[in-house]
Amino acid sequence: MVNLRKNLYIILLSVLCCANVHKGLAQQFQNAPEQPIKIGLLLPDAKSIEAKYGAELAVAEANEKGGVLGSPIQMITRSLEGSWGTGSKEVVDLVFKEKIWAIMGSHDGRNAHLVEQVIAKTRVVFISALASDPTLSQAYVPWYFSVVPNDQQQAKALIDELHTKRKLDRVAVVMDKTYDAQMAWKSLLEEMKKAGMPPPEPFYYDETPENFNDIIHRIKDLKATAIILIGQPPRSWNFIDQLRLQSMDQPVFGTLSVLGESVFFERQMKAYDQIILIGSENWLSSKPLSFQKKFYNAYGKNPGAAAAYAYDGMKVLIKALEYAKLDREKMQESMFKIQIQGVTGTVRFDEKGRRANAPQLIEINGGNPVLLVK
Repeated sequence: MVNLRKNLYIILLSVLCCANVHKGLAQQFQNAPEQPIKIGLLLPDAKSIEAKYGAELAVAEANEKGGVLGSPIQMITRSLEGSWGTGSKEVVDLVFKEKIWAIMGSHDGRNAHLVEQVIAKTRVVFISALASDPTLSQAYVPWYFSVVPNDQQQAKALIDELHTKRKLDRVAVVMDKTYDAQMAWKSLLEEMKKAGMPPPEPFYYDETPENFNDIIHRIKDLKATAIILIGQPPRSWNFIDQLRLQSMDQPVFGTLSVLGESVFFERQMKAYDQIILIGSENWLSSKPLSFQKKFYNAYGKNPGAAAAYAYDGMKVLIKALEYAKLDREKMQESMFKIQIQGVTGTVRFDEKGRRANAPQLIEINGGNPVLLVK
């Protein structure tokens, strides 16, 4: 613990030192534009390739059209594997060594907070394409933006559908023990309290069938009329498999984390009727010119939520570069001018950098994802 604190102190000290030369560096970069234009991408580990693919697809499409003002775009990818605090070091490297124009993160909320501390000093735009922790926007860092609906927005959409529309109040909440799941659970509790729902006791799971069976038995005892699932694939979907095998046909409401990578499309959707998830008609469409089709043609697999949000996040950063006309000092200001029709729906930001529009819900119906209209 002492070494961890010491390492983190050294990282933050280096950031503060870097911050002192921010103005001079900005002028230097402005006077000598880079070729190509570099955008950083932070991933949790080397296995998280779908976000990388989604971002690459957006970059390739932009470069086919001439890049930004005639300059090609280059994506610089960094992994956050290693000891906690690696994210801070990688961001410092991206800013001062690679001289990136902006950073996109497709990783958890804890690492997003570390990145946010760095960009608060270096004044480089950071867009989250995965972390949904609502406290990220509460730090009032004007260079932070999120293309992902946060936990509060997701919780409101789920509770509106579950409680207000369907009148389902006897709810079982099943979740893992990650930081992100705990933050999502906190937001759900707040929305349940606002709706006048009794707060349920969460059931925590791991990937063992025995644990699934115990939880399912407790859900039966509870006589739950609905289940809210907060967790990562593939375990979340394995849990749903066990529910259906035991003839548990209650509607299951899942946060965005349940979609994750390509697990969603690798399943036989006919087995998942009455699953309600945060989603988008655009992203889930299988039309010939859809994102799903383009992604499959490029990588030989279907995209998951991580790929879809990374694609939109990169599209936003590229559009912001165009608005700023490659002026670093105007990059942050240009983000607030953005409104694009992305594959995850309309993307625009409020005054705190949050995604301004409410998330949509989809329901699996007859093996097909159907957009739920309010």
